[in-house]
Amino acid sequence: MTTNRNGSPAPQRIFKSGQELPLLVTTPRFLIINKPPGLAVHPGPSTQDSVESRLITHTRGGPWLAHRLDTDTAGCLLIARRKTALIDAQTAFQKRKVTKRYWAILSGMLPQTSGEITLPLLRQSTPKGWKMIPHPKGDPAHSKWRVIHTQNNLSWVELTLLTGRTHQARAHCAALGTPILGDPVYGDRHSTGLHLLARQLEISLDTETLTALAPPAPNMLPAFVKLGFQS
Repeated sequence: MTTNRNGSPAPQRIFKSGQELPLLVTTPRFLIINKPPGLAVHPGPSTQDSVESRLITHTRGGPWLAHRLDTDTAGCLLIARRKTALIDAQTAFQKRKVTKRYWAILSGMLPQTSGEITLPLLRQSTPKGWKMIPHPKGDPAHSKWRVIHTQNNLSWVELTLLTGRTHQARAHCAALGTPILGDPVYGDRHSTGLHLLARQLEISLDTETLTALAPPAPNMLPAFVKLGFQS
């Protein structure tokens, strides 16, 4: 173990030099970072830069991503620093002891101030790529929504995802007739990108409860401010 001159343990570095990401919560077992939009969580064929590739790998393995976010989604992302922590987090997700709330700005107006949608989603490949579509043979997907403010045919909503399907928030909002602003797959592109934020993450573990709130990313902040957000 590395120690400081006074003999106390030195802080363990988390990210490679020059590749740091904002930290929302730090404990000996977990991190919750504020993932910026446009950064993938895993490296892939088209990108080498990712949350995972920025982490310093320990000699005993890890750290590990405990869940994932779409590349264009910003906000709370849980990272386990130890294997036992990863197992505990996976158990919490399986037992639905995790609350995930998202903020989104939608193009259009919802018919009521709150509601829920249970629409199974199936992955469909197209010549332009892939997307999730509503389909009876798809995986069950359940989302709740609440309108926070509306103005100029835009709706600021809070989404609670009760299941964790790929593109669930994006596909469900589009199915309601109100795609997320800037969604190039389910709606229309916008110069400032996708307006979807993993706003809150709360996970109840046997040993602790972690809670984090992420502020709107710079690309989406002006739109949230116009709809009444105050930092």
